[in-house]
Amino acid sequence: MHQAGDSIGHMPAYGAAHLVMLALLLLAALLAVRWARRAEGARVDRALRTAGWALLANAVLWTSWGFAPWAWNLDESLPLHYSDALRFLVPIALITQARWAVVVTWFWGLTLNMQSVLTPDLNYFVWVPLEFVEYWIAHAAGVLAPVVLVWGLGYRPTWRGYGLAYAATVAWAVIAVTGNALTGANYGYLNRAPAGPSILDLLGPWPQYLLVEAMLIAAVWAAMTLPWVMVDRRAGTPLSGRGGLVRRAAQASSSSSASRSGPSEVVTTSR
Repeated sequence: MHQAGDSIGHMPAYGAAHLVMLALLLLAALLAVRWARRAEGARVDRALRTAGWALLANAVLWTSWGFAPWAWNLDESLPLHYSDALRFLVPIALITQARWAVVVTWFWGLTLNMQSVLTPDLNYFVWVPLEFVEYWIAHAAGVLAPVVLVWGLGYRPTWRGYGLAYAATVAWAVIAVTGNALTGANYGYLNRAPAGPSILDLLGPWPQYLLVEAMLIAAVWAAMTLPWVMVDRRAGTPLSGRGGLVRRAAQASSSSSASRSGPSEVVTTSR
């Protein structure tokens, strides 16, 4: 049974492996958006659903792996990090394009998840190749999914979507803090900063950095919402789905075909 200190290796931030993955992620994002805009809508939807089901199966298997006797580690195996929740949110967003999943994936994937992309805290415990691949599957998908959904498919967050995502973040923090209190772990880095360098180091000591982080997230997410709101109000972009969580911009290419909307989509123009 592995204990918290039984790491067999570590991926250094901005080492060769990290830099290669960052370059590949940037290239993949550019190509994915271009493809989503140019490809036929039904084909894009099928591809995203297929990717979503594959990611969902992987999330279930990887979560189960963490509970296996050879991989169990109280500080790592419980699915209480934000990235653990995102492993399941991304597939839901890709399979269903549920508006609540789209907006939470947008905000979490391009901010909370980006901490792990830009300043990774990746320790290896059992099998280095598998743990490396799984780390980057989760965090790369957390970037690529919102990029494709927003810039590729035209979903744009509204202030209601912003509020829902922030409420979901607070709710997950409560869950993670409860888990930390029961186990002594540090899920969500809510009880202390990561051992290695991270963005949190710039925000002051614990618990000060939690308050600073909460205010910073609110401000950054507002900046991620305001430009879309302003553009959509000028363009008269209609709301998409129930709850007013997103607007949906028509794409110039065939990817905006009616087949993408599906029979269950509810579109309104009042706001």
